[in-house]
Amino acid sequence: MATVRDFPSPATGNLAARVVSDRAEGEAYVASVCFKHGPPRLLGVELEYTLHHRDDPSRPLDPGELAAALGPHTPVTLDPGSPATPLPGGSPVSLEPGGQVELSALPSESLADLAGVVDADLAYLTELLARSGLELGATGIDAHRAPRRVLQTPRYAAMERRFAPDGPGGATMMSSTAGLQVCVDTGEAEHLPARWAAVHELGPVLLALFANSRVHAGKDTGSASARWLAVMATERARTFAATASPDPPADWGRRMMDTPVMVVPRRDGPWDAPVRFTFADWIEGRGEAGVFGPPTVADLDYHLTTLFTPVRPQGYLEIRYLDAQPPRGWLDATALLVALLARPSTVDRARELCEPVAGAWEAAASRGLADPAIAAAARAVADLGCAALGETGLAPPVIDRIAAAVQHRATSPSASPTPEERA
Repeated sequence: MATVRDFPSPATGNLAARVVSDRAEGEAYVASVCFKHGPPRLLGVELEYTLHHRDDPSRPLDPGELAAALGPHTPVTLDPGSPATPLPGGSPVSLEPGGQVELSALPSESLADLAGVVDADLAYLTELLARSGLELGATGIDAHRAPRRVLQTPRYAAMERRFAPDGPGGATMMSSTAGLQVCVDTGEAEHLPARWAAVHELGPVLLALFANSRVHAGKDTGSASARWLAVMATERARTFAATASPDPPADWGRRMMDTPVMVVPRRDGPWDAPVRFTFADWIEGRGEAGVFGPPTVADLDYHLTTLFTPVRPQGYLEIRYLDAQPPRGWLDATALLVALLARPSTVDRARELCEPVAGAWEAAASRGLADPAIAAAARAVADLGCAALGETGLAPPVIDRIAAAVQHRATSPSASPTPEERA
């Protein structure tokens, strides 16, 4: 069966169709497209939410009802004939496999401008869904339902089969979880190693500080972020966190060559790939490479979309470890992260504060701020970030509100969300 050569790819035309001739070419291409250097300028967010019937949150979602509720904004993964019109502020709408809805804001040069667009589009989406009796969830995991895939696409079917032998983590990640993804520029080349290290080393601390996915399918899991534990329970090769490096682009290029191919889009038939078949194997003609034909740049672009790491470089840094926040709470976590990355000196200090718990992903997801070392780092990072909130350009009253909310989290680990956050 022939591989599809015309699926969406950052590369276009002759470049997308070009065969990747050797490993060195593949590594160089990955480094060039995943890391774009320059002064940090643009910010973006992707907000995912579980979706529920207001009168019975445990009732399964029906694909037809969901398409009717979203109307012209329905993604083509649910309705191939949909115009997939963005929301009024320009944010496209997409869906995760279990029907989780995602709002992807266009990048902005100002956090205040980004917040204005996101809040307006989020209010519009909330009202649109409410007309059909649907409402957005407020945590990073479905608190009411077990995993159930709603989108019937070849990619998601192949992923589900791929993850099944390793237990329920894959299905849970795909169909029950929702995250807040913050997107920032990679920055100047000379600052990239520290910036790359910082967004990873901050991960366990910020994951614990904003963790809210303890209850899944009506049961208390006992874990602060059952969502992130589900991510970690899928294939380790595509989820483990990177570490500090003097040359992140080169490291990422090598990693992509050594990561197993997860799905191979085809014109007909299942998209499954051999389990231990890496992209380097494909380039070099090993194993089942002959079944698929030589890989193209478009194939490599698609391979890049199958990594679910805490931070994923896509020409910018997509920070993926935060649980979805209540609709009124997304700006708190975003502003704190933006403030911590605003200046190289703040980045360096944040790394120092996080050093004792760097790499403690499982402890952060399992125990959260109940872990004394993580809690101590979280209080220090909260102080540092709140002191730097002026760098975000937000209005003073907004800064004061965010600082109060962050400090409340850091000093009251078991505190419930505020009424404003729940709204």
